[in-house]
Amino acid sequence: MMEQRIGIIDIGSNSVRLVIYERTASGAHRVIDGSKRPVRLSERITEDGSLSEEAVTELLDTLRHFGLICAHHQTGHIRAVATAAVRNAANRDQVLSRIQAESGLVIELLSGKDEAEYGFIGMINAMDVKDGYLIDIGGGSTELSLFQDRKLVHSISFPFGCVSLNRRFAAKGMVSDESMRALESLVSSSLSSVSWLRDLPGLPLIGVGGTVRSLGKISQAVTKYPFTQTHNYPITGDAVDQLFDQLRKLPLDKRRKFPGLSKDRTDLIVPGLAVLRVIYKAIHASHYKICGAGLRDGLFYTTRFPDRPKLSDVLSYSLQNLSALHPEAPKQHVSQVNRLGLQLFDFLHPLRQDKLPPRARVWLDTASTLFRIGASIDYYEYSKHSFYLITNSRLNGLSHREILIIGAIASYKSKNRVRQLLADYKELLNETDYQVIYELGILLHLAIALDRSETQAIGRLSMEEEGKQLHLLPVRSHGSLAVERREVEALSEDFYKLWSVSPVLAQTDYT
Repeated sequence: MMEQRIGIIDIGSNSVRLVIYERTASGAHRVIDGSKRPVRLSERITEDGSLSEEAVTELLDTLRHFGLICAHHQTGHIRAVATAAVRNAANRDQVLSRIQAESGLVIELLSGKDEAEYGFIGMINAMDVKDGYLIDIGGGSTELSLFQDRKLVHSISFPFGCVSLNRRFAAKGMVSDESMRALESLVSSSLSSVSWLRDLPGLPLIGVGGTVRSLGKISQAVTKYPFTQTHNYPITGDAVDQLFDQLRKLPLDKRRKFPGLSKDRTDLIVPGLAVLRVIYKAIHASHYKICGAGLRDGLFYTTRFPDRPKLSDVLSYSLQNLSALHPEAPKQHVSQVNRLGLQLFDFLHPLRQDKLPPRARVWLDTASTLFRIGASIDYYEYSKHSFYLITNSRLNGLSHREILIIGAIASYKSKNRVRQLLADYKELLNETDYQVIYELGILLHLAIALDRSETQAIGRLSMEEEGKQLHLLPVRSHGSLAVERREVEALSEDFYKLWSVSPVLAQTDYT
């Protein structure tokens, strides 16, 4: 197992984080442990620009602690990196030498360009987006990038972050009007010489890192957003402005109680959002979007797949990975249901006058691949558990609404059951979404019925529509289809209500 586990340690300017990734026996990747310690290195700089002795000692204690966690998990490879606070310290060489001598870790010192590139890999492997700006507001630096057609085009690192700006412009966590004007002026003047920032207005500003993740949690808490993931969560510019004004006015003791805001960011959130807003307006972005992946994910991908760290198909990789995390699902049966489901869709969809949404086939493809993963918890209630796992796992490349739709299709039993499952999320869906769920859900049920014996008896299937009947003709099959025929017949009436045709499995078994 040792060679199958990778530990990533990120020595940031605000906190030090550990993430341990595991490659399972079925080939899936997952996080099996993680830890975070706030260190505020950017605040612990002496007058000569060095990291203080106390800060280095505390950092070493954290790294030794992380080393024990990695040893407990028999982590075969540990990759440790440091960013702005160590990079800019006058005594960085002595700090790095001491860390290696006392902890055994060799620390990679990342440049601002490195940070931007790793952050981009982490983001682009987690989101289905072609063009946009990417921002990472750290404790001691801010990385900003432009990407087009899923390729990094420009990037720049600015020598300020939420911790260093808080130290410079805040008094006891509060930023006065005058200090705020000075902070915004500093950021604006830094942007003025970067010509490419004004090249492509109207693109989303995608954020990675702690500041933007905190923004997502705050926004969701304030609006009582029903879906718990912040990854791929969109926020308008006006909404961020309102939150910024609310937070800025609150004294620290009241800000600590603000919904969704963690205590270790009480004083950092205002300068962090100030930077974010200035850049958002400078690039004339269309909206914000939160990304749950970032630097550490980029480091993982470049470590695990050094030759080709960037994924070509985000959803396909994510789907395969989630399936592999639940190997209890019978692979051949799931593959057969997926194949038959898509074949049924391709035949029936062109016959409809009211066309399904453009992404409907993607939703059915995903749902028919994941419908049995709930059996890893309990076979008898697998549809319920599949819905939970789908909506609480990271399915990259999909919006929150799409994840809910897919989860409901995969666990479909009846219209009433769908309404019950989605009761807490109804504000994210509309009536058209429910109708699509019903239609694709019953289509998936028909595909399951066609392999009810789980023997893949139907090798090839031909279809003909005749009047109000959909004739299903096994062109090549082996064994009896009696079980499948009975299941199709039982489903016929419900299928007709949604698709206006009754499926009939041919009486003659072909061999």
